[in-house]
Amino acid sequence: MIVAVPAPVDEAAPPAPVLELIDVVKEYPGDPPVVALGSVSLRIDQGELVAIVGPSGSGKSTLLHVIGTLERPTRGVVRVAGEDTSTMSDTQLSGLRARRLGFVFQQFFLLDGLSVLDNVADGLLYRGGHIAERRRLAEAAIERVGLDHRVDHRPNQLSGGEQQRTAIARALAGRPALVMADEPTGNLDSATGASLLELLRELHREGTTIVLITHDLDVAAAMQRRVEIRDGRIVGDTRTGS
Repeated sequence: MIVAVPAPVDEAAPPAPVLELIDVVKEYPGDPPVVALGSVSLRIDQGELVAIVGPSGSGKSTLLHVIGTLERPTRGVVRVAGEDTSTMSDTQLSGLRARRLGFVFQQFFLLDGLSVLDNVADGLLYRGGHIAERRRLAEAAIERVGLDHRVDHRPNQLSGGEQQRTAIARALAGRPALVMADEPTGNLDSATGASLLELLRELHREGTTIVLITHDLDVAAAMQRRVEIRDGRIVGDTRTGS
């Protein structure tokens, strides 16, 4: 009798990165084509706090859209939490974003007629499930960003910083593998912006993996790792260890 022996499991093997880009190119039609990203490779592991920094027109926003599967690359590989996105349909990509990714934008994109709780809970609609579970997750995220005392307020009753915290709670509610923030301090005064950056650092210390897109070198300097992009290419990758 032949007995099949399972292959040994390498318990020391590192986990798959939260995000991996391999030779990613993004071109837009033109004569010649406009190259927004040129052969970009990037790896982000669990628990990192990364700033992607560069001037206007450097390719930051395009990179964010490709990382977030909002745009498909022209060539190259994009893996999110170990899942290869290149063969996914649009429906599958929407499901991946709902399960794995959280987004925070410069504009808050809150619905004026809804409370803080409902704005955050509605961000979980694409995940499915019962409203009671969505509200439970929303309440936990709102408490995590320090807004539980404002849970019944509407956006027009909140300060700019509180609105951005609501947007961050919405991004966190689904417990994503990766949270992406696009110029999150851009619409805030300096004091409120500093408070928001400290919140992001606190969330990072609690284990959240965060990628922040910014043109502000001071903001980038407050992050654990700084990736510099110019003309659609990564030109620097510095770890501060902070």
